Amino acid sequence: MNGQRARLILKLECALDVSCGRVFKALTEPMALAQWWGPSGFTTAAIEIDLRVGGRYRFSMQPPDGDLFHLAGQFLEIDPPSRLTYTFRWEEPDPDDTETVVRLSLVTVGDGSRLGLLQGDFATDERLALHRSGWTDSFAKLRELLDAA
Repeated sequence: MNGQRARLILKLECALDVSCGRVFKALTEPMALAQWWGPSGFTTAAIEIDLRVGGRYRFSMQPPDGDLFHLAGQFLEIDPPSRLTYTFRWEEPDPDDTETVVRLSLVTVGDGSRLGLLQGDFATDERLALHRSGWTDSFAKLRELLDAA
């Protein structure tokens, strides 16, 4: 590897039984986000979104047993209903946290859609694993929300 470390990139996919347009709304509308964002047991107490390229967002998250914490970032690309790209940073970072870029893509598959996620680069395998767990839980909650609608 010539002294270079491997890039730590998270890649996930989620099949959904609704249109890309409905999924995109759930990815960008505060009321919907509050219902599915975050790991199991977590709530999203406040969501601020300025949905435009260069606009910022900020989420306040509450774990089941712990203090409120925040994540924030800036929108880099908004192409409804197929693509959403933004920076992701913790406002109370762990020493191993670095700002990452989240790339969400949506494609039509039959009567539904496939949501793809790429996020990185992470500084450590542990931080990548933490995000994998959080996104996996969040995607399960997103699927439940959209199936119930």
